Amino acid sequence: MTQVIPNVAVLPTQKGTGEPAAAAPAQRRRWELDALRVAAICGVVAIHVVGMMLGNDDLAGSRRWWAAVAIDLGLVWVVPVFVMISGALVLSPRAHQRGPAVFWQKRLVRVIPALIVWHLIYLFGARAWLKGEELNRTTVVAWLLDGKVYTALYFLWLIAGLYLVAPLIAAFLHSGGRRRTAVTAAAVLGFTLLVFAASGAAALNGTPRPIALGALTMWLPYVGYFIAGWALHRVVLPVWGVVAAAVAGVALLAEVIWQYGHKPAYPILQQLVPTSYLGAATALASICVMLVATGLGHRFAPGPRVSNVMKKLSDASFGVFLAHLLIFEIVRRLVPAVAEAASLSVMLAAWAVVVVASFAVSLVAARVPYLRAVF
Repeated sequence: MTQVIPNVAVLPTQKGTGEPAAAAPAQRRRWELDALRVAAICGVVAIHVVGMMLGNDDLAGSRRWWAAVAIDLGLVWVVPVFVMISGALVLSPRAHQRGPAVFWQKRLVRVIPALIVWHLIYLFGARAWLKGEELNRTTVVAWLLDGKVYTALYFLWLIAGLYLVAPLIAAFLHSGGRRRTAVTAAAVLGFTLLVFAASGAAALNGTPRPIALGALTMWLPYVGYFIAGWALHRVVLPVWGVVAAAVAGVALLAEVIWQYGHKPAYPILQQLVPTSYLGAATALASICVMLVATGLGHRFAPGPRVSNVMKKLSDASFGVFLAHLLIFEIVRRLVPAVAEAASLSVMLAAWAVVVVASFAVSLVAARVPYLRAVF
């Protein structure tokens, strides 16, 4: 039977009365969400590093290429799961108990400085200095409007947009209970997948209707994942359900890997069920990952030392996301074999270096006044 973990609340007593004080409930730290966030950020780095091999035409169809495809597409769940973890934390009643203004002040003050500073770093540090690109006003404005200043920085726009609408979503969900949350998550995510499938169907029909997302609209297709995070984070499947979710998740990711490797031969499948973050197979696999994490997290608990390390690494994951692309660009400049992206062992070694260096930078930056504001 499926269980739902209750909110763990600790209410201090009023002095001399033994009665609960009128204090907000404190939720315990979920170690499995910390572990999942750490795994996801390591996966993001792997996609950006090992995924370079997918663009090497000389490797196409080789064993090395297929291994790189298995790593890259096998980790396609990381961004949806990141959004779901955010929803699990940000849509809690506790996060909104003091009203939208306080919520936005806390959350957006965390994101906006990082968004501004890191866009400048990647514009002038990565593009202009390391890559030698010429910057002009027209191009830079276009990059900003499209959310394409540098590879993964779109995620900052995505998460800022979700934070902006979070109080409205939270108020709607909390007034209707778990059933409303589950139905809303299914409806919004299902509708989003249908919209992207319809765009693919239009292309097959010879009347292409591509979906263009910019910096200010990047968040829209991820609302379903955001709500699903809150809907799923307390669901605990029975043991057989966790096993079934794990098997289903592996099977779905295997399909995504196979489909990507054979997509020229199956254009209809690729258009209707894309191997992107907003494809049906990816969405179902991501849900399976979340359910496996909550199921295992409910049954197993690491010791305090391991939990504390995991918490620190989890808190550092935002800084890892921000810094890893710059560190990887430096590694590419220093190691020609990495820039060639022809050897799987070289790229895996580069991934390990970038992961370790990014965590080190993020952990150190978190201890430095002012600097930690953008990590």
